[in-house]
Amino acid sequence: MTLMSAPESAVWGQALVASALALPVAGSLACVLLGERWSRFVALLLAPVMVAVSIAVAVAVHLNGAAIFLVVGGWRPPLGIQLRADGLASSLLITAAIVVGATTWFAFGDQDESTPRPGGITGARRSASFWPLLLGVEAGVSAAFLCNDLFSLFVALEMLTFAAVPLVSLGGSVSSAAAALQYMLFALMGSFLYLVGVVLLYAACGTLDIGLLGQRSLDDSVVLLALAIMSVGLFAKAALFPLHFWLPPAHGGALPAASAVLSALVVKGAFFVALRLWIDVQPGLLASPAAQVVAGLGAGAILFGSVVALQQTRLKPLIAYSTVAQIGYLFLLFGLLAEPDESTGVAVSSMVLTAAVLQVGSHALAKAAMFLAAGRITDVAGHDRLDGLAGVARILPRCVIAFAIAGLALMGVPPSGGFWAKWLLLTASVETGHWWWGMIIVIGGLLSGGYVYRAVVSMTAAPAEPVTPGAGVIPRGSPWRSRDMAPLLLAMASLLLGFLALKPVKLIQVGRGPTADQHMEATAR
Repeated sequence: MTLMSAPESAVWGQALVASALALPVAGSLACVLLGERWSRFVALLLAPVMVAVSIAVAVAVHLNGAAIFLVVGGWRPPLGIQLRADGLASSLLITAAIVVGATTWFAFGDQDESTPRPGGITGARRSASFWPLLLGVEAGVSAAFLCNDLFSLFVALEMLTFAAVPLVSLGGSVSSAAAALQYMLFALMGSFLYLVGVVLLYAACGTLDIGLLGQRSLDDSVVLLALAIMSVGLFAKAALFPLHFWLPPAHGGALPAASAVLSALVVKGAFFVALRLWIDVQPGLLASPAAQVVAGLGAGAILFGSVVALQQTRLKPLIAYSTVAQIGYLFLLFGLLAEPDESTGVAVSSMVLTAAVLQVGSHALAKAAMFLAAGRITDVAGHDRLDGLAGVARILPRCVIAFAIAGLALMGVPPSGGFWAKWLLLTASVETGHWWWGMIIVIGGLLSGGYVYRAVVSMTAAPAEPVTPGAGVIPRGSPWRSRDMAPLLLAMASLLLGFLALKPVKLIQVGRGPTADQHMEATAR
């Protein structure tokens, strides 16, 4: 190591890991205590700090060359709580910090009461609630990425639920309240199933530490039943088809800033826990028919979500159903992870795992950009009907460009991160003989191109008569005009993620095994 030795990087890395979890928790509590007047400033100041901390965690993991462990309170497993930051978790921490930071920047401008916006978070009640909930989501996601025992992960998922559900209800309408209630019922069902599985697993194994569970042979029928019940609960929280019904009304009816973090981050927390359950606790499941069943559900999500998105007549529901489809790609990889990794003994394909991180990151950045752009477009047009958005591109060119670029990432057009994610999944499907999953990937890309093209054409078409800007237009010279750059920068980041993927992605593989560099470098040549 040129900067410091591995033990030194581990020591300061532990402090950074603790900070990555403690800062958003403290920020959320500070927002509650300080009230509406100061809470947005707390969030704005914390945003760049969290980006810096997450990057520093990734650097520490890279320098350490192995996962960084932190025992909370001095109590070691099997009874204590342990945090674990590996390359996979630290990569996703950076994504979460960037999305929350951009959303904070965007939402901060909604406090300009001189320019009311129907989709904004103006009003003391909305503002006082939004900021602590936003940081609560960041805290929950960070905990889901870092916790290393199944009960702490349950707590993390509950943090996400009890921050995300109120965010949905902040829309203030009857439909948003109904969507929040439906979301809460699905989330509580998922929590109940997960907790039942945790109890069964603890009764059978005497520990909930993921590292200790992964070292044991878990072939007992009670253990397998527990893992199955937990998986179903997590699939419900992640909105995997056919347990997706809560997602479109919740994400489509929430405030734009809320929809951005809900779609980009909240569902990813449940997916990440499910992934760890399958690859770290019981990797043998990946070679079973159950893995192909999960992949089949992912394929169903891709096809169903894309087809329904094509049929939508409004912009935000279109984006919401697109999320259903894009989540399907994440679960498609369960059917491609059964290749044994001889260097670690863990049944996980490094190429597919790299694809998972790229898909999570690319989709999070692109989908947050889409929802933020859609919020501004809705403010200006006064609605989000596709047949009434002609001419919007002349008023909000940045937002329309951001939407189009984000759409390219969802489609998997090079050089976006979405391209490399789908290319690695496609390559893995061919190499493992599961060519039918490759066909689903190609069909999904074509369908996503259809609904993105339809939305962009509706916004760039020439209007039949001059467009009359609505109340959402921010006057020239206003300091809040710069917030229209937030969705554009997120969209550009989803595109530039592909250039990052051209370099060796060794960080993602720290603590996991060989890299997928050769696959991407060979394609680049």
